[in-house]
Amino acid sequence: MVIDAHQHFWKYHPQKHAWINDEMAVLKRDFLPPDLEPLYREHGIDGCVAVQAEQSEAETEFLLALAEQFDFIRGVVGWVDLRAKNIESRLAYYSRFDKLKGFRHIVQDEPGPGFMLQPEFLRGLGLLHRYGFTYDILIYPTQLDAALKVVERFPEQRFVVDHIAKPYIKAGGGMEQWAAYMKAIGSHANTYCKVSGLVTEADWRHWKAEDIFPFLDVVFEAFRPGRLMFGSDWPVCLLAASYGQVKGILEQYTEALSGPEKIAVWGGSAAAFYGL
Repeated sequence: MVIDAHQHFWKYHPQKHAWINDEMAVLKRDFLPPDLEPLYREHGIDGCVAVQAEQSEAETEFLLALAEQFDFIRGVVGWVDLRAKNIESRLAYYSRFDKLKGFRHIVQDEPGPGFMLQPEFLRGLGLLHRYGFTYDILIYPTQLDAALKVVERFPEQRFVVDHIAKPYIKAGGGMEQWAAYMKAIGSHANTYCKVSGLVTEADWRHWKAEDIFPFLDVVFEAFRPGRLMFGSDWPVCLLAASYGQVKGILEQYTEALSGPEKIAVWGGSAAAFYGL
């Protein structure tokens, strides 16, 4: 079973999706399951995890409705306000939905590096494992210290780092510090990592697979194949590459892996982490 562990759907709205600027004009349209399903047939993908792109419970409901309609959506990572006073009742409500596997907050857009360490946010995070929910960590490298503290604080919680924490592939700086934090986070058995969102952190027009491989070396050492999972980040990846090109980078990198290691990266890890 080949799983795309990270992709998005949306009905484009200029205000709701204000993060899509003029440089990203290719994304200024609807992206829905009928657009993705032919790509999955072409590239041998059996199913996916649909991840929130907007911070509202309406987004969570939107993705769950799509998952009910399209069987290839095996799981949903939604949004809920983890800082809310009624967070436990909201988690109890969402625990009724079999395809809702976990939650994500767009921490990368929050001011300051310590957002995840706010008491209210920590309280919400601390409740997720009671309901069997996962948590996707979406951060920039400047927020890795806080992420490490969170992972250490909640050893029972299943975490996955999205987009290998968005290292500065294009700029080429800060790799040593990023690598040190990724190895520290990867030393915790409750953490996984998505090999996703890489081409958009590289030079959109002139990237080469060889630009990305040194960063893959780090995460494959830190997490090993058993806690790594492929994600396309479609349609955001279209800013820099086609679906086939994104998949091809990881195919090329994993050529030398053993059979069981390939099975893990291409679906087994995602299935285990999200309970697909």
